[in-house]
Amino acid sequence: MSPRSAIPLLLVLGLLAGCGMAAESGTGGIVPSKPEDAAAETIQGRWWTWAASEAESTNPVMDTTGEFCDRNQPEDVWFLAGTFGGTLQRTCRVPAGRPVVFPLVNLTGTEAQCREFMATAKGKATLDDKAITPERMEDDNVTVTGVAGNPLTGEEGTTTSYACGAWVRLPPLKAGRHKLTIRGSSGDFRTGVDYTLVVGTDQRS
Repeated sequence: MSPRSAIPLLLVLGLLAGCGMAAESGTGGIVPSKPEDAAAETIQGRWWTWAASEAESTNPVMDTTGEFCDRNQPEDVWFLAGTFGGTLQRTCRVPAGRPVVFPLVNLTGTEAQCREFMATAKGKATLDDKAITPERMEDDNVTVTGVAGNPLTGEEGTTTSYACGAWVRLPPLKAGRHKLTIRGSSGDFRTGVDYTLVVGTDQRS
């Protein structure tokens, strides 16, 4: 496996409580539902394949503004991307009626790498100033297919590895504008995204 496939990534919208993850306290916390079309046993592999489906110039993880957030989105779910480190601000238009799925912080690598990564993984996120409760996913054996020049696996083709992370699976959001704030970490790695999500018919910039 390419060493680049063991880079931790943040996606967008969750807060893991317990099991070594730090939860943010707050009033009116959100507990996400679990749409059947975003099943835990497949979502990690699907997200990694989505994130590896674009070269660096148009990759949603490398994106600094959100202009590429719609690249290669599946029809049944809407994925959000994090960063390779540091904090960015992005605006992303999301179709109405689409569940939203993303990791708070995540990794692909060996079983031992995932175990070490999850031991110190922490994160928090809010949607419209309300805390979100994420879930812990680990020990999943996933298959990832990438294109040439993608910044995640670094190569074209299919690889198999372990995947782990803190994830959120949300039902479709109401039409309009939403503020999503995400922060994640594991060891010395820090990442974050401040998203403006424009859902449905509200197309204002």
